[in-house]
Amino acid sequence: MRLLKDFSASAVIAGFVAVLVGFTSSAVIVFQAAQTLHASAAEIASWMCALGFGMGLTSIVLSMRFRVPVLTAWSTPGAAMLITSAAGVSMGEAVGAFLVSAALITLSGFSGWFERMIGRIPISIASGMLAGVLLRFGLDAFAAMRSQFALVFPMFCAYLICRRLLPRYAIVVTLLLGIVLAATQGLLRVDDVRLEVATPVFTVPEFSWQALVGVALPLYVVTMASQNVPGVAVIRASGYQVPISPLIGWTGAANLLLAPFGGFALNLAAITAAICMGREAHEDPARRYVAAIAAGAFYLLIGLFGATVGSLFLAFPKELILAIAGLALLGTIGSGLAAALGNEGEREPALLTFLVTASGIALAGIGSAFWGLLVGLSALAILRTRPPARS
Repeated sequence: MRLLKDFSASAVIAGFVAVLVGFTSSAVIVFQAAQTLHASAAEIASWMCALGFGMGLTSIVLSMRFRVPVLTAWSTPGAAMLITSAAGVSMGEAVGAFLVSAALITLSGFSGWFERMIGRIPISIASGMLAGVLLRFGLDAFAAMRSQFALVFPMFCAYLICRRLLPRYAIVVTLLLGIVLAATQGLLRVDDVRLEVATPVFTVPEFSWQALVGVALPLYVVTMASQNVPGVAVIRASGYQVPISPLIGWTGAANLLLAPFGGFALNLAAITAAICMGREAHEDPARRYVAAIAAGAFYLLIGLFGATVGSLFLAFPKELILAIAGLALLGTIGSGLAAALGNEGEREPALLTFLVTASGIALAGIGSAFWGLLVGLSALAILRTRPPARS
């Protein structure tokens, strides 16, 4: 079986790091979104169950089908939007809005409309956006030394040494060292870890114009613009050629099935996918899909055990997460900048894309990745327009 032949410990660790970074950086936002809708403890656990199984199954199936690292995620901007926009909406109306948003995502994917639109983006612009999205993680890795120097600096030194001696296992060794150091320094918060299997809770959907306009449409726009666009850019910038339409379509279809259980929005991952697509996952790009499959397996564990896995991931100190994420993404940041600035004719628009994206600006509830892309494409169009010839 090809999967067993392509299996590697570095890919599994990359998948674990991707899930660790994705969960710890945004799970609290999902919890807050559920609480905004007055979800009970059982309903919150059901949300994590639905999202975990949705991300796990789509990541595994799509990665095995196309033999490229396809990682899906929940829509973090979508969850943040729910916190501010879903006030006064019942859980049933919210689920109805989730279904409408998922149907629109499915239609955008299978119709081919989204792929036709995204295919017009030059690789330099996509790479600039990718580098801008990931820059914060590279900076945060070193900023973490200010609060936990004794933890982060040895991890950084271990990473450099391993990049020289054991490049394939640099992140593996660095992560293990970080866990040992955190344990010896009393930074692991394991007291709250408890074994608990999540149970899905079905919510009957309700439909209202208020939820359609105030929740469904914004959730669709934010998920497509702030999540799926960067997700496709990561795939393209990493050099993988895969049909985009089925990826978007099947994530939307999975979203449709899981919405009544709390699966509010599924989409292509960007930041965590970059971890699975980098050299740390495997030196051979053709074998990096194993990292996304491993990440999918870890997501299935989140879906199965819900609160247990959540509390386990949250036991790691914040600085360890920031350090391992930044170090794991160094290669991807570098290759993104190189691809963005390599074409002299597109260098300035790509640089603008990078800077606007890295700024973190958010307008109308849409994140900086979309606006960076818009600015870059606009600059490219303006600079390519020839001035009228003088008579």
